[in-house]
Formats: sequence, structure tokens, C-alpha cells
Amino acid sequence: MDNSNPSSRREFMRRASALSALVGGGVATPLAVNLAAMGSAAAQTAGDYRAVVCLFLFGGNDAYNTVLPTDSASWSAYTAIRNQAPDPIALRPAGTAPDGNATAGSPARLGGVLPITPINGQSRSFALHPLLGSLQGLFNTERRLAIVPNIGPLVRPTDKAQYASATHPRPARLFSHNDQQSTWMALGPEGATLGWGGRMGDVLAAGNGRPAFTAISAAGNAVFLAGDVVRQYQVNTSGPIAFGVDGSGRVFGSNTVGASLQRLATSVRSAHPFDADLAATVRRSIEAEQALRAALLAPSAAPFGTPPVGGAAYNANNDPLLRYDNPLNGTPAANNLAQQMQVVARLIDAGLRGTSGTRRQVFFVSLGGFDTHDLQNRNHADLMARLAQALSYFDNTLGALGARNQVTTFTASDFGRTFTSNGDGTDHGWGSHHFVMGGAVAGGDLYGRFPVLGVKNASNNNFDSSPDQIGNGSLLPGLSVDQLGATLGRWLGLSDTQVLDIFPNLVNYNADSRNLGFLRA
Repeated sequence: MDNSNPSSRREFMRRASALSALVGGGVATPLAVNLAAMGSAAAQTAGDYRAVVCLFLFGGNDAYNTVLPTDSASWSAYTAIRNQAPDPIALRPAGTAPDGNATAGSPARLGGVLPITPINGQSRSFALHPLLGSLQGLFNTERRLAIVPNIGPLVRPTDKAQYASATHPRPARLFSHNDQQSTWMALGPEGATLGWGGRMGDVLAAGNGRPAFTAISAAGNAVFLAGDVVRQYQVNTSGPIAFGVDGSGRVFGSNTVGASLQRLATSVRSAHPFDADLAATVRRSIEAEQALRAALLAPSAAPFGTPPVGGAAYNANNDPLLRYDNPLNGTPAANNLAQQMQVVARLIDAGLRGTSGTRRQVFFVSLGGFDTHDLQNRNHADLMARLAQALSYFDNTLGALGARNQVTTFTASDFGRTFTSNGDGTDHGWGSHHFVMGGAVAGGDLYGRFPVLGVKNASNNNFDSSPDQIGNGSLLPGLSVDQLGATLGRWLGLSDTQVLDIFPNLVNYNADSRNLGFLRA
């Protein structure tokens, strides 16, 4: 803050007051004042709109069938391990034509993997799942997609010898869904209460005219967006969630009933502090919903959706922009992930136009169903098709808004899966490969060493021939969630000190490795 400038001081106190409102008080606490100062500094150096979108793949995505090394040694190991009966999950080599007579979702029905050409190929060759065609173009041609290979929760850099040591620190409760979801989102096992997206929001909220819209989830409650000060704001795929009234403030078609309901809900009927706090919370919810509803363009407005013909009501399930081709039956179907991306795009547009009062935002969307212990061929094919269509829709929509450079989207998941197959699926692993998409992304490359694929040893379990694989071929991460988060945080405008506070494990990494380099300044 510039102490010699009265307008700067007024702006600083405005931010502090706005931030204090997030915790329901009328006075800025020391924490709020400190965060306001830090957020103000970050906003002053940036001066434009930026947002990060976390796309969480619940269940643990199979990285081995998402991004594949296809050089001779890697492909030989891959096919040797994944061709296990009764339903082999090894995908077909690049150039294999799809077999329309094969079982739906099967590798033969899908055809060959799709080659990608990283700028730094690490003396190997690579490909994507056959249904990630739109991502192949974003990586190879458009260069707005990067791959972060073999990343996962870590306390400090860990090799196989250190992993085998009981004294070397490692994340708690590995291979557990709930705990590893929490560790990805909040850097600690289930029970952690502060997510790193929310903690970034704590700092960034002070630069927003409406701090309540700093951290927004389109996929329900997510610990990723839980901050010390920031409360995540939840929306559904249609937009803000109204409290008991429709978009016109009515209940049973009556404005009078609607107004009465809101008046009762926001009234304090006793001297009990809980009563006052509940009324204040409901009041804030109503006011936020009304403000956000007024700020957003309609979902049917271009470029978010396709306007209905002949005055019909808009139906997102039938919008061709939000549908994907279901690989199991060959017909178009509604894509809920694309619908989540649609409301996020509308929120971003409101930020760009200045109607939502935001300059820095963190979003959360999700896609479930990745716990592919069985029927992996069918289930994973369907999930890859949904993922590709939703990301392509989002990229196209941001392009139409002129907002690609202002938005960075990244994928995350509980964990990767085992290299070995249990017959028609895979089990819980650790490290995984993830995508980062956006106009500010230095795309078309791998940011991190791609792991070596090995084969099982004599005990038919461990992978001694690979420095990167542990039991059942699970990947031992080479990169940490902290490094990914730090890279995103610095792009949003956080200082090195703020990043180290949010990601405490970074002190275990060399300074030159804390930023993975996939984002341009």
C-alpha cells in the first residue's frame, strides 16, 4: 500500500472491510487486514482478470491409458502387462483402424492411440487415449495443452529406496480414496479443513469488489475451496441457487409469499447469538444470489449455449454444444461436465465484463466414475469421451469470449491406478499424469520426466526394472501437488512468501524446482 496516497489508503481499507464481511463481522480483523494488504499488492501488480479451474476426476483416473509412452521398450512393457484375460485393457497401437464389430468400449472398437509430439520428447514417443482427439489437437497444433507427468501428493522428493525406508516421510493413508482426495485438495488426509484453492482465495479476495464470489464450486461442497476467510460459493449448472424463491422472487407464483419467506428467514427472533448468525448468513446468501443472478448472461446466450428455436424453453440436456458422442451406443448424450463448464464460463464472462465484481477467481468442477476396478474398457472409454468434449467446449467458449489467456484449467484425481490388471480393471495407485489447459499455458510439451515402464519381477508383483514403479506397477510420483499449486499460485499473482505459506512442503524442494514452468507470466 502507498501510504502517501489517500486514495490508496481508502482502497486498502475498503478491501479490508470487504474481507471482514466474509467472516460475518463488522470490523476488519488483523487477519483480514493482513490478507487485504497482501491481496491488494498482488492485484496492483497484475491488474487484469485471471482464474484457475480445478477439474477433479473422482475415483482415480487410469493414467496408463490416458497418456501413453509408445517407444518400443515402453510399448512392449505396456502390452505385456495389460493384455491380461479375461478382458484385456491394453489399447491398440497408433494407426489401428477401429473395428465397428467389436464390443462397445473395447480397445478394438476404439482403434489406435493418438500420437502426440511433445516439444521435448525425452527421446521417446507418446500418444493419448483414442477418444481424446480434441485434446490431441490442443496439444499438437494449438499448443494450449500441456501434460504434467507422474504427479501426486508428496512430503519431499522420494525415490524407491527412500519409499522403502520407514523413516522417510510420506503422505498419510496412501491408496485411500477419501484421504487422497483430501490430500490432493487440502494437502492432508480426510479431516483437513482448508484447501489450497481456498487459501489462495483468502489472499486474492481482497482484490475483488465482491469477495464472496472469489471461490466458486459448480460441483457441490469441495474442501479444495475452503479457506480461512473465504467461504466457497456454490452454484448449480443453471447458475446461482435461489433461497426458496424462483428467479422472479416468487413462491407458488406469488411475490408476496416470496418476500414474506425471505423476511422471516432473515429476521432475528431472539437474543441468542446463533439466531442472529443464522439470519445474517441467510441474508448474505439471498443478497449474493440476487447480485450474481443479475450479473450473469443467460445460458442460452452465445457463445455459452444454443438459443432454443421458436420461443421454446432452454434445455441444457438437449443443447448440442453440451452433448458428447457416447462411445457405448453411438448416440449423443447430455454431458454434465460440459454443463458445469458452461456455468463457469458464464461466471468468467461476468468477471471480464465487471458485472460480478471479481478480478481473481478459483473454480471447482468434477467428473466421477473413475474407480475402474472392473469393466474398465467400457467405463473409461465413456469417461474419456466426456472429458474431451467438455474441455473442448470450454476452450472454444473461452476463445469466443477472448478469455483463453486469462483462464487456466487443470485436472486432478484421487490417484493413478496400478499398471497391472485384475482381469478387467485396475486397482488404486499413486502418481498420475494430468493436463493443464489455457492460453497462458506453454503447451505442446511435458513438464517433468515421464516415468519408465517396467515388467514384473519373479515375485510377480514388484517392478524392479523401473525406478518409477512400486507394487503392482503403481507410479511413485516424481512431482508433487505442491509444485503444481505453487506454479498456479504464482501465475495468479501470489508472492513467493505467500506460496510458501500455502504450500509448506515446498521448503523441501530446491527453489528452482518450485515452479514447473508450464505457465507464461
